[in-house]
Amino acid sequence: MDLDKSMIGIASKPYIAEVDRERVTRFAQAIGDENLLYFDETYAADTAYEDVTVPPTFLVALSSNAEFPLKLDFKRMLHGEQEFIYHQPVRIGDRLECTMAVTDVYDRVGKSGTMQFLVLDTEIKTEDGVLAAVSRNTIIYRPAKKGAE
Repeated sequence: MDLDKSMIGIASKPYIAEVDRERVTRFAQAIGDENLLYFDETYAADTAYEDVTVPPTFLVALSSNAEFPLKLDFKRMLHGEQEFIYHQPVRIGDRLECTMAVTDVYDRVGKSGTMQFLVLDTEIKTEDGVLAAVSRNTIIYRPAKKGAE
């Protein structure tokens, strides 16, 4: 399957992601970030966040629950870029409604030919519908090998 602009707007069904202390702790340990802001309520209370929060890249762990309707060839995919746009802090105990959608598809010519780019935005909202953040993932979709499709 090649990508085209008609895919813009295709979205997953909304799903709930719960931000629990154990998951945040394991994530922070996995990336080697020992910032007390993610673990210590007393320390975090004296910061601008006023409470424990999540590492900035934690949101990437929330998109793994998406049931995405596009069936892409994973062998053709490369992770191109990841961006996190915060509108408010995400905290331990939050129940977040997430929806992943295609927001852009474009081509670029490189040394090995034309590559396609797929931009997926996961909107992350609080229980009361307020946008907390957007996790933006740009995937490089390499050309299919001759005879592979």
